[in-house]
Amino acid sequence: MYEKLIPPTTGAKITFENGQPQVPDQPIIPFIRGDGTGVDIWPAAEKVFNAAVAQAYNGQRQIHWFKVYAGDEACEKYGTYQYLPQDTLTAIKEYGIAIKGPLTTPIGGGIRSLNVALRQIFDLYACVRPCRYYPGTPSPHKNPEKLDVIVYRENTEDIYLGIEWKEGSEIGRKLIAYINDELIPATPEHGKKQIPLDSGIGIKPISKTGSQRLVRRAIQAALKLPKDKQQVTLVHKGNIMKYTEGAFRDWGYEVATREFRHECVTERESWILSNKESHPNLTMEENARQIDPGYDSLTPEKQAQINGEVQSVLDTIWDTHGEGKWKDKVMVNDRIADSIFQQIQTRPDEYSILATMNLNGDYLSDAAAAVVGGLGMGPGANIGDYAAIFEATHGTAPKHAGLDRINPGSVILSGVMMLEFMGWQEAADLIKKGISEAIAKGEVTYDLARMMTPPVEPPLKCSEFAQAIINNF
Repeated sequence: MYEKLIPPTTGAKITFENGQPQVPDQPIIPFIRGDGTGVDIWPAAEKVFNAAVAQAYNGQRQIHWFKVYAGDEACEKYGTYQYLPQDTLTAIKEYGIAIKGPLTTPIGGGIRSLNVALRQIFDLYACVRPCRYYPGTPSPHKNPEKLDVIVYRENTEDIYLGIEWKEGSEIGRKLIAYINDELIPATPEHGKKQIPLDSGIGIKPISKTGSQRLVRRAIQAALKLPKDKQQVTLVHKGNIMKYTEGAFRDWGYEVATREFRHECVTERESWILSNKESHPNLTMEENARQIDPGYDSLTPEKQAQINGEVQSVLDTIWDTHGEGKWKDKVMVNDRIADSIFQQIQTRPDEYSILATMNLNGDYLSDAAAAVVGGLGMGPGANIGDYAAIFEATHGTAPKHAGLDRINPGSVILSGVMMLEFMGWQEAADLIKKGISEAIAKGEVTYDLARMMTPPVEPPLKCSEFAQAIINNF
């Protein structure tokens, strides 16, 4: 099966059933060391993983690591431009779960991004990035501990599908002419809009299937959280882009109210129910007026629509969600993208899981990471129904490679996500405790040490930080 790899002779495969991993006690897990500082941070991370598993399970469980190759290291082993060899793809498909360090973006190799390629090849549609604060971590915010969110970012559509035509290209000119001359005039709502002839053109596809499977996984994750964190916020710009971003919102609500009816309540439904609970004799029209402050200025048709919404909610879910029962359900709401960017900074404790399309999630997850200390402590996962790859979210930082100084926190925390995904919570909790205690004591690498007040001198090396985490289990 492999050209240049030899799998471990001990251990067993992880399989997937209904999108969930079935994990043996001795799993084989492929790992990609990563380029640049991967040479430092992977050995440190592996040491932490092995120590946590050994301590948590007293030898009953063990990870059998399987080294595979991607990026520059793959080119050294397989030849020029072999950034993503078939051996690596075969191993990930066979063993189900993998973890990787940062990878260099190929130059001249025909792959736009190795990370994007892996996501697309294995249909890893959910990019999951938790952002939580570890006490003692330097932050530009006064109360970073209030932010504890998980971003579920759609990973296969939107701008990541990459459909573009260059300004001035023959196909681009033809497409602009076709849109201007035929499609816009045939769509009255676009009026007299025209695309400038010197435009580049990009297509932004948002599908119902892609949106709903992402939101479905986000709701499933919310159900596993403590009650006070069971909330999913649909992030969109649907006030402007109604048929892509607005549709994402609508399709998300459809999943919540159709597939998770007994477990979920929408924010708007909660208002209707709460109004009736507070005022049992409230008329339907009075309830509608309270949930829509502009009710009296609406057309009769729109008023009738809101009245019908109120009546439908009371008729269908009062028995199961009324009398305060909705307070124990997963709350599903939505926020406009630009609003949520400032709200995670001004009202961070009001949010838990953010479900987003690709581009919004890219910005939002980086902004959230900045609140809690930056990308150096930012883990990530790419999850599908048949495979999952866990990864560092920062770059390769080649100027620091081999110096044993870089922060391995991102890969280590990605491993925490991997252990939690596997159901090995005890080992994951040991690592989180170790990191928390090490940072609180100022036992940190230079990137965190220089931002602390006063600065920590001397900072720990990469390998020393790994040992400090273990010492604080």
